[in-house]
Amino acid sequence: MPFVVAGLLMWLTRGWWLFGLGAALGLLWLMRLRGWALFLAGVLIWLAVTVAVYRDPQGDFANIVQWSWPTLLWVLVLGLAGLAATRLLQALHRRSAARLADAPGIVPARPAAPQAASAQDDGLDRYARHIVLREIGGPGQAALKRARVLVVGAGGLGAPVCLYLAAAGVGRMTLADDDRVSLSNLQRQIVFRTADAGRPKADAARDAMRALNPLVEITPLNRRVTQADAELIGQHDLVIDGSDSFATRQAINAACVAAGVPLIAGSIAQWEGQLTIWDPARGAPCMACIFPEAPVQGLAPACAEAGVVGPLPGVIGSMMALEAIKLITGAGEPLRGRMLIFDGLYSENRVMKISRRGDCPVCSGAGGSGHFRQG
Repeated sequence: MPFVVAGLLMWLTRGWWLFGLGAALGLLWLMRLRGWALFLAGVLIWLAVTVAVYRDPQGDFANIVQWSWPTLLWVLVLGLAGLAATRLLQALHRRSAARLADAPGIVPARPAAPQAASAQDDGLDRYARHIVLREIGGPGQAALKRARVLVVGAGGLGAPVCLYLAAAGVGRMTLADDDRVSLSNLQRQIVFRTADAGRPKADAARDAMRALNPLVEITPLNRRVTQADAELIGQHDLVIDGSDSFATRQAINAACVAAGVPLIAGSIAQWEGQLTIWDPARGAPCMACIFPEAPVQGLAPACAEAGVVGPLPGVIGSMMALEAIKLITGAGEPLRGRMLIFDGLYSENRVMKISRRGDCPVCSGAGGSGHFRQG
C-alpha cells in the first residue's frame, strides 16, 4: 500500500526524478554512508538539481525533472522545517517526560543517601557512559542510585550480576548465599579469586563489589532465602534469582508474588540457558504458571552432575543484569511475558511468549491484567 500511494503522488506531481535521487542515496548507503552524512548528501544532491534547473530551465535536464526551481526550493525548505520541528518536539517530549517521571522504571521516588561532593564528582565520571545514553540519562542513573536490589545466589549467574550492577551504581544491594567458595567454582564464578577459597561467598562477593565501586552499599546475607522471607523481599525494588535448585526458585517466586516484587530469573545447564521476568503484579506470569511442578528426577540435573561451559553463566548473568538496569531505569522493553532461550553450542537465540494461568495456585490472586497473549 505505501508503494501505491508513493507511486500515485509521483504521478500526480510528475516527480519521477525522485527515483533517481533514491537510487543515488541507495548507492551511497551501500558505500556505508549512514545517518546525518547520508542526509547531508541528499540535501546537497537536491540543491545541485535545483541549481541545474535554475541555470537552464528549458534544458534537457529540466525537462527530465519537470519541477521548476522555485518548487524544488520550497519543497526543500518545507522539508527541512518539518524535520527541525519534529526534532524540537521530540526533545521537548523527552524533557517533559524526564521532569514528570521523577521515578522512571520500577523504583519509587525516595531520597538518596547523601554523598560528599568528591563522591558526586566521582559518580559523574564513573557513570558518564550511562548518563549520555538517551534511554538512561540523569534520571535513570538517579533511579539506579535509589534502587534496592536483592541478589539470591553469588554463583555462576550471580557473579556477573553482582559485578555489573555494582559497576552500574545500584545504590543498595543485598547478597544472599549460604555457600562457601571452592576451587571448582572459579571456572565460571568470576567474582571470586583463588585466595577466596573457603570464604563465605556473600562476604567474598561483597569485597569484590566494593573494590569495583566503593559508592554502592552492599549487605551480605550468609543464608538461604525462603518462602518466609516475603518481608525481606518487600524491602527491595527487585529480586534477581541465580539459585540452582528448583525448590529454592519455587520458594523465591512465591515470596516475590506475596510481596509484589518483580523477579528476574535465569537458569543454565551444559550449553543452554534461559531468562525471563516473573512479575504477575504487572501482568506477566509467575514461575508456577509455566513450571507448576518440579522436573522428573534426572531430567534437569544440576551443573555439578551435568557440567556447564564456563562462559555460559557469564552470558546469561550479564543478560540478567541488563534486564535489571532496564527495569530500574524504564529503558526499552523488559522480558515480561517473554522467555529468552540461549543455545551456546549452536549460537542460537529464541524468544517465546508466555502468559499467566488463571488457575495458578501461587499468583491467581495477584494484581495485574494478565494481558499477555498465549505463546
